Amino acid sequence: MSTLSVNGKTHTVDVDPGTPILWALRDTLGMTGTKFGCGAALCGACTVHLDGQAIRSCITPIAAAEGKQITTIEAATGGNDRVGTAVHAAWVKHDVAQCGYCQSGQIMSATAFLKSLPKGKQPTAAEIDSAMAGNVCRCGTYARIRAAVTDAAKAIA
Repeated sequence: MSTLSVNGKTHTVDVDPGTPILWALRDTLGMTGTKFGCGAALCGACTVHLDGQAIRSCITPIAAAEGKQITTIEAATGGNDRVGTAVHAAWVKHDVAQCGYCQSGQIMSATAFLKSLPKGKQPTAAEIDSAMAGNVCRCGTYARIRAAVTDAAKAIA
């Protein structure tokens, strides 16, 4: 048995401690917003936050999350999360999603990146590209992603 804190709620899961967070979220807790892409931490579709840091949940075992806060796409873009709300609004404004499969991971990476910036700092295109480099978009919406992150940074400044 492991205890996980997900989106501010405590859950007890009866899975092997080596089970990746992704499968505990999807299969055990029924939270399907986090996607499986490659299973090797190469595509970013499975990105969640662990104590505010973007991590690849497909390779991170639930044992690594004990005593830490997991935030998923279900909580990152709603409620009182100012940055997540700004990112979500910018994604819609720039019509970022095409097929949409990678978007939860893209949004989670963008949100963690923007939260890591000093207050009021506007990221350069190169900084955005670097922060988002671990997320693959098969549809190639990278220019729209960059524009959305730029707009979200302005909205939270």
